[in-house]
Amino acid sequence: MDAKDGDGSVSGATFTFVNKCNQTVWPGSLGNPGLRSTGFELQKGTSRSFQAPTGWSGRFWGRTGCNFDGSGHGRCSTGDCGSGKMECDGAGANPPATLAEFTLGSGSQDFYDVSLVDGYNLPMMVEPSGGSGSCASTGCTEDLNLKCPNELRIEGGGACRSACDAFGTPEYCCKGEYASPSTCSPSVYSQIFKSACPTSYSYAYDDATSTFTCTAADYTITFCPSSSSGQKASKSEGSAPDGSGSESGSGSGSAQEAMLADGSWLAKLATGDSIRRHHPFGATQFWVLALASVSLGSIFRT
Repeated sequence: MDAKDGDGSVSGATFTFVNKCNQTVWPGSLGNPGLRSTGFELQKGTSRSFQAPTGWSGRFWGRTGCNFDGSGHGRCSTGDCGSGKMECDGAGANPPATLAEFTLGSGSQDFYDVSLVDGYNLPMMVEPSGGSGSCASTGCTEDLNLKCPNELRIEGGGACRSACDAFGTPEYCCKGEYASPSTCSPSVYSQIFKSACPTSYSYAYDDATSTFTCTAADYTITFCPSSSSGQKASKSEGSAPDGSGSESGSGSGSAQEAMLADGSWLAKLATGDSIRRHHPFGATQFWVLALASVSLGSIFRT
């Protein structure tokens, strides 16, 4: 069953949400300008599409374990936006939540990424269609709830916190004296995320392998994509040239134990070079700086 909505604005892109999970997901959105809906129910096996205007900048995420009454009031176990309603109405996701972030161009490139900087709650894939440029798919198809260290796992196991959210220290949050690419390095925890999902943001300065571009595209955002969809990672901005989901899960113990299960991250870690600071809301000005830094061959941060 498909539903399609427009917001009356000049169309910049169509976002189609697909739920391949074995449970209902309640997508939420935060962006500027606001879309026609900022939160809705998406039953398993269904999809829904929305139009976004050129220049739109914002993020999407999936909420799980929601309980809303007939008037649309309620809350969710993960990804809740704190509005007390199905519509998020300008509120963002409470961590932990997997995020899909976009800045649509106005006659220029779109920028997009899938971020685990605020933690993880659902597998998610972003796939462009109909655009020009590198237009790589990106996302996290792994169920990180099954690999989440005990110290990051929320009660019930339905989501995995980031180290910044769990511990709040400057070195994990890239703040204070650690607020630069040269001083904030991948942590043992972000490396667990990066090993499982190599094209997703794992910490604030993980730009080199995690930022993607496409021009004049539409985008499909799939929750719990099948493993066969893979992560069609090709060239990302700053990288070398071309080269079912579950609500609950058992952790693997400590971060060190989880890392021992897969050492492949060693060869794939970002160098620390950054074209932007990963902000809670991907405003257009940060992407403009990103494009300028790529064009000039320089590294900037906001």
